[in-house]
Amino acid sequence: MKYDVSLELENKTEEYSFNDVAKQANGAAWVKCGDSVILATVVIDETEVVKDDFLPLTVQYIEKTYAAGKIPGGFFKRETKPSDFETLTSRIVDRSLRPLFPKGFGHPTQITIMVFSADNQADLQVLALNAASAALFVSDIDINTSVSAVRAAKVDGEIILNPTLPQLKDSTLDLYLSGTKDDLLMIEMRTLGSEDIEVLDMAVDPMLDPTMGAEVVSKHTSNALSEDELIEIFEKTQEVLFASNTKYEEAFTPLRKEIKPLELKAHQVNEEMVSYVRENHMADIASAMNQMAKSERSTALRELRKKILSIKEEWAEVESELELKDAIDRVKREQVRAQILNDRVRADGRKLNEVRPISIDTNILPKAHASCLFTRGQTQALVVLTMGGAKDAQMFESLTDDGTQNENFMVHYNFPGFSVGEASPVMGTKRRELGHGNLAKRALEPVVNLDGQTVRLVSEILESNGSSSMATVCGGYMALRAADIETSDTIAGIAMGMVSEGENYAILSDIMGLEDHDGDMDFKVTGSKEGITAMQMDIKLGGISLDVLKEALYQAKEGRSHIIDIMLEAEKNIEFNDGVLPSTDIFHIDPSFIGDIIGQAGKTIREMIEKFEVAIDIDKKDGKVKITGKNKTGVAGAKEHIEKIVNTPKKAKIKYEVGEKYEGEVKRIVDFGAFVELPDGTDGLLHISKISRDRVNKVTDVLSEGDKVTVEIIEFKGNKISLSMI
Repeated sequence: MKYDVSLELENKTEEYSFNDVAKQANGAAWVKCGDSVILATVVIDETEVVKDDFLPLTVQYIEKTYAAGKIPGGFFKRETKPSDFETLTSRIVDRSLRPLFPKGFGHPTQITIMVFSADNQADLQVLALNAASAALFVSDIDINTSVSAVRAAKVDGEIILNPTLPQLKDSTLDLYLSGTKDDLLMIEMRTLGSEDIEVLDMAVDPMLDPTMGAEVVSKHTSNALSEDELIEIFEKTQEVLFASNTKYEEAFTPLRKEIKPLELKAHQVNEEMVSYVRENHMADIASAMNQMAKSERSTALRELRKKILSIKEEWAEVESELELKDAIDRVKREQVRAQILNDRVRADGRKLNEVRPISIDTNILPKAHASCLFTRGQTQALVVLTMGGAKDAQMFESLTDDGTQNENFMVHYNFPGFSVGEASPVMGTKRRELGHGNLAKRALEPVVNLDGQTVRLVSEILESNGSSSMATVCGGYMALRAADIETSDTIAGIAMGMVSEGENYAILSDIMGLEDHDGDMDFKVTGSKEGITAMQMDIKLGGISLDVLKEALYQAKEGRSHIIDIMLEAEKNIEFNDGVLPSTDIFHIDPSFIGDIIGQAGKTIREMIEKFEVAIDIDKKDGKVKITGKNKTGVAGAKEHIEKIVNTPKKAKIKYEVGEKYEGEVKRIVDFGAFVELPDGTDGLLHISKISRDRVNKVTDVLSEGDKVTVEIIEFKGNKISLSMI
């Protein structure tokens, strides 16, 4: 393969070929980075034009298993439906490139990205966007701006830009940004993992009592990132985006195809109708804006349209009615934005930084392990938690990993049509649902300590008027607490918006659907009062400056803190579903007692498992005991039983010899004899043939459990003692 361009970028080299493959596409880029090879193509339909004010762009990122020398697992030995990683990567590329297209671009456009070779060092998501942007830039579509991606990691306190995958696995930060030379377009961020750290717990002030020291205790902590630290990283990544895009544009410009003249089909709003609505129906527009639910607002605007048509009968034709609908929407959008920018008041009367009323109800589902109904304004999420064991984890395999992995924390998000008043059937999981669930998972995962458990959170959106994904984060955290699952901090989420005209702009906290639709930004931020665990930003403009982003981050922190205070109050009122809630207890014992807990041939531990209906795992090295059961009662009973064994003084071990006689107690009767407990607790086997000189047909004809008998030791077989009754 002959490469047209080789670029030295931050911590990597990318090579591009534009003229050797996929020549029928409007634009194509064959990209090599290390041993990874990706092909990105762009194809447009030049004949069809979608007249709606919507860009018909489709992005598909496709991984081929042969790229890593693998054959697809499962029954079908070819690639089938996209994996979650493929779907989420497609969304990242779509959200980054969509702002580049001019308003009114109505030609259906397909961007396809295929991974042909993948090494275990490559960041395929960064490479996918760079390849797609290059294919778009050199195509015959009139787009003159390059977009590139950069990922930031934090390893041992040091920021690494464009890390390798092994470095990312050791990182406490995963920050993915895309942008042009001048502006950020899209952000995906999460903090990775949490850790158990040793801290000093000063129970008594050593200055007052020098004999008292500090106790070393373990504390579970997350790696949330502060706003100040995040802004510093943004500044570094923006420098890299500027340098990268400058190199891309300089290198790719001579290789661009001749631009095709394509007709833009932006809506031509009927100015006569717009003027009529402004002059005669502003009160009706204001009334419709006050109908906050999407369905109610749509009904109010539809009634206004009917009212106008009854007056202006000459507009009653179908085409004119559609023009009137556009005119009403235009005036409504102008009014929403003007009220925010000029009066600093939002359509529902809130201040710019005001959060809608919140109510929280926990464990409203009696048979679920835990649940939370989180309501904020007209957005409502029912988040239900189910606990399981290690075997319930979701198995998955990625292209760059050697084998399968297990996911033991899952967040699944469902968005039925009735939540926004739409008469649509419930279908399979869509890209948006997958993306929102993944955002909530990234927000909560850093603060959860599962210790071998599997947890599934399912968010059912019952009503939506703005940021149901952030309601999922808040409801998800409360469901974790309603299941008594340990968390290192309280996590909430808030969606921020922005309205801007020229230099004038306003940042909005807790945006509703109207502000999302008519605004310029959707910026979701999750975290604790101290730091951020995840974020997602999409810009509808050409980009956003770092100064505006800073202001949005600090305003988000203020709103997040307000929500957390409400959640902490609700947490005080949680009543656990003790009857159905699985319970886990972890404690340590002296390892020398493990044999007593297990018992002869596992007898003691088996009896506990059956009696208390629990699972017991014991680490023989450090004496760690983990008890898991269907409810707290069984777990508590098993723990009490173990503690009784541990706290009972051990009987001194006797060195037994053949021929010695002892009194023992019949502990268990089996078909072939009886097990007799000797004075130090050791069990010996009294075979049926050794009970009496006369033939014994059934052991129970002679012995019962609890009988005291005198026995003689007749033989040792390894650790087993054979007895004869005297």
